[in-house]
Amino acid sequence: MTVPDGATEPVLACGEVRTWLLQHSQALPHRMAADLLRLRADERVRLSERPNPYALSPDVLTGVDCRLTTASGSKVRAVGTVTARAALTEGRMIQAGAHFQAPAAGPDQRQPWGHYLLRPGVVEPFGKLPDEDVARGFLYGSRQPGELDLGAIAERLLGAVARNPLLDRRPPFKSQPTRLRWAALRALDGDGPSLTRFTLAEDGLRTVELRLPQQTAPEAAAGLCEDLALHDWLLTALLRMIGRSGLGSADGRDAVAALRPAVDHLLHLWMPQARVDRTLGPLWEVLEGEPGFTRQWRTMVQRIRDQLALQAIDLPRAVPPDR
Repeated sequence: MTVPDGATEPVLACGEVRTWLLQHSQALPHRMAADLLRLRADERVRLSERPNPYALSPDVLTGVDCRLTTASGSKVRAVGTVTARAALTEGRMIQAGAHFQAPAAGPDQRQPWGHYLLRPGVVEPFGKLPDEDVARGFLYGSRQPGELDLGAIAERLLGAVARNPLLDRRPPFKSQPTRLRWAALRALDGDGPSLTRFTLAEDGLRTVELRLPQQTAPEAAAGLCEDLALHDWLLTALLRMIGRSGLGSADGRDAVAALRPAVDHLLHLWMPQARVDRTLGPLWEVLEGEPGFTRQWRTMVQRIRDQLALQAIDLPRAVPPDR
């Protein structure tokens, strides 16, 4: 985790990601994706074609002066700026995220806004930061009025993109956005990055706990968690589609018809670590072991393909005309 010169080293980074199916009937080509994510006139949208089409908006800063949620309930006031950005994968999956990093200590008094603007994406506490307490509060605490809400910042950005007149608001199937909240504490000197916990709460909130070396950029942590959020959404959406289809119990033709949107729009999107910083790539191995993201995805995809194969076998054979 890096911070501008003249500031205390960061010990905590936090973020929240919203992931959803783009509310449009077709996958957006690059030109339209760039227009959709042009959130600032002074910076270009970053586009790439390999290993899959991807568009990333410029960063947008939001100034904050509020308390941070803590697990203990102690009051920690902080001032600075939160970084938000949006991404579009394969012209189909839209994500909006907001994140910040915080140093071990900040000024005892509020500084002019110029001080904070020179530190984009940094939120400074008044005095010493209880980093463990803030991390637990951010992930699992009950947020109170007046406390920093990264989810609301991400939600506003997602809503602004979704309301763009470029979109026809006719998605190929119904779906719900998901939320993933992450916190990264600094790893001990000499230790590498680690993913210490991934949880799925009853209300659908995903939480991720990380330990990252000092030199890890917050954008790398945000990119990792956006990748996790994207593939978690794909798993969730496909699982729900299979459940609604009645696969295994309903008429096979009806199940195939219900699952066709998955075949047309989702199955080709699975590509873990496509843009994850190489130093954080090994953290995906934790999720591949347990809960087993790719193993579960392949099992569901194989069920769909088996059903398609059965329906192809059951189709009546064409009778050749009499000679």
